[in-house]
Amino acid sequence: MASYLKSWLTGAPATATPDIPTFLKVSPPPSDDEGEETETEDDNSVPAFPALNSAQRAAPSGPPRILSDSALMPPPPVPSLATRTPGVSPKPASSLLVPTTTTKRPAKPSKKREKVALAPGHSPLDWAALKSSGADLRGVDTLMRIPPSVLKKHRSKDDAWSAFNGKVYNITPYLAFHPGGERELMRVAGRDGTQLFASTHAWVNADFMLDSCLVGFLVSEPASDLP
Repeated sequence: MASYLKSWLTGAPATATPDIPTFLKVSPPPSDDEGEETETEDDNSVPAFPALNSAQRAAPSGPPRILSDSALMPPPPVPSLATRTPGVSPKPASSLLVPTTTTKRPAKPSKKREKVALAPGHSPLDWAALKSSGADLRGVDTLMRIPPSVLKKHRSKDDAWSAFNGKVYNITPYLAFHPGGERELMRVAGRDGTQLFASTHAWVNADFMLDSCLVGFLVSEPASDLP
């Protein structure tokens, strides 16, 4: 428009309006996968489930079989009653098998040690009070080294010593407080009572019970006194 007005004013011939190029619509080149897409779109069938070559189709038809506990883990074999010997327990086939019962009678229980009735004022609490009272329960001034020959001399009711676990105690004050009675405690008077003490009441702490009655320690006989 501007060039036309300029030519009209100047008298110059108007230039021809340039042609506006037009763009042609070009179709894209065919794709290599066009054939495959066509085949996929055309195949609308549902695939088989399970697959024809799967393990489910190879298995027999019908509901699944549920195994019982005995079928999953059968019990170990147990000898029949016909092969058993009366009074003898058969050996189990497995170490995990509980041994079967036998016809053998159980052993009689051992005779229990009976407690005696203590005199009034001689209970364990009374003995604990006597130990803490400060009374002289040792009968000696200092601790001694006591061989078996010296220990043997103290075996009377009024002068009873006994050794327990290498320690010698004056058990005379404790005779009236012993739950088993004086007679049972006098069995170890004048000798080492460690073995008898452990077989009757190993749960008792002799060191704590007789700590106030300690008179010395048990030692071997001197070499000059040996034959």
